[in-house]
Amino acid sequence: MATEPKTEKEITVEEKLKALYELQKVDSKIDEIKILRGDLPLEVQDMEDEIVGLNTRLENYETEIAQISTMITGKKVEIEEAKIKIERYKEQQNNVRNNREFDNLSKEIEFQTLEIELSEKRIREFTASLENKKNEKNETADKLSERKLDLNQKKAELEDIVSETKQEEEKLRERAKKIESMIETRLVTAFKRIRKNARNGLAVVSVQRDACGGCFNKIPAQRQLDIRSRKKIIVCEYCGRILVDLDLAGEGDAKVN
Repeated sequence: MATEPKTEKEITVEEKLKALYELQKVDSKIDEIKILRGDLPLEVQDMEDEIVGLNTRLENYETEIAQISTMITGKKVEIEEAKIKIERYKEQQNNVRNNREFDNLSKEIEFQTLEIELSEKRIREFTASLENKKNEKNETADKLSERKLDLNQKKAELEDIVSETKQEEEKLRERAKKIESMIETRLVTAFKRIRKNARNGLAVVSVQRDACGGCFNKIPAQRQLDIRSRKKIIVCEYCGRILVDLDLAGEGDAKVN
């Protein structure tokens, strides 16, 4: 009975270790590119968010200015209406039949006069508020213009860096995918988890001066022999990083460089 062909080529532990170390070197180079870009992507995002906020603030100022202007117009209309009433009451005073009617009309005139004074006071208050809003709007507009200029400058800087490194990064990512395809999924997942938790992004390190190249804790001699034998994947008992011997690391560095 014929056996089914294997879907994946089985590789030795040593080959897995070499592939993992090479994957680490490629990912580290990608990390260097990200470091080169620095905080520019975050700065660009922050500026874009700030510009959205400033635009919203400008829209609010425009709404408030329109509302205040409407209120001022309303008060001016009320003043004109009160003046018309006063003139009418004065005319009526010339034709009154008794003092009582005259006094009532005088009270109406006094009331409308007070209404005019109150409206004029409100107009002064609204006008002052309107000027403040206009000044704040102008300041916000100036700030918005400055931020747009800053954003364009930061975007230009970022685009320059991205354009310089984009091709290299794409090649590195393609290489990383190719290496990952050679290693079993479980091991790739473990590698990425260790990398994510490691402060410097190193998931695979070599033994240097009898210590882990990641956390620098001493490694027992027998464990170093096991690492050099390349018969199984060994992790540091202190930091959890995958350990390789210095000779394998040297081979990996030569291959990557």
